[in-house]
Amino acid sequence: MKSTLLFVLLLTVSIFSLNFSYDKKDTKLTIENLKAAITGETTASAKYAAYSEKAKEEGYVNIALLFKAASKSESVHAANHRAALEQLGESMGEVKPEFEVKTTKENLQDAINGESYEVATMYPGFIKTANDGNVNIALISFNYAYQTEKKHKDFYKEALDKLNNNQESSLASTYYVCSTCGNTYAGIAPQRCGISMTPSDRFYKIN
Repeated sequence: MKSTLLFVLLLTVSIFSLNFSYDKKDTKLTIENLKAAITGETTASAKYAAYSEKAKEEGYVNIALLFKAASKSESVHAANHRAALEQLGESMGEVKPEFEVKTTKENLQDAINGESYEVATMYPGFIKTANDGNVNIALISFNYAYQTEKKHKDFYKEALDKLNNNQESSLASTYYVCSTCGNTYAGIAPQRCGISMTPSDRFYKIN
């Protein structure tokens, strides 16, 4: 948590020390990255909602709640990316998610794989490009998602481990999702979001 807060503080200082003007030509790649991120997050939101229903069918109530919370979080990311895109004077059409629902164990592994790619490759690359181009609105949106996806990856890894050891019932039965950045908390929420500083009365409660 301390490292996350330090990262956000340094990012904020960096952002406000920059010139907020940008050249249209410098935003081209970031605009494409925003569109890719919108597609990815919209698909993830729909997919995790479907995975939640599958987990519920298989009797894994707490895993179903985790997927439900993550679905809400990804929808926040998608909305943020769209807002950033529109502020840059661009738009994109409706996204039609495509995915396959398998067993809950397989769905968890798929989620781990997806989050791992986002935190190791996709968002670090998007953040670097936005930073290099001084596209600050996209930089903020990408960072919100990046910080949150790291937590989702850990949640999914824990859930898969608990499932494999017949301890699914020990997982959290309540989640909180920040309405600003999608940050996700299991069990108990702080007074303010550790990423965006949003007060907890603006969190979504998933139970």
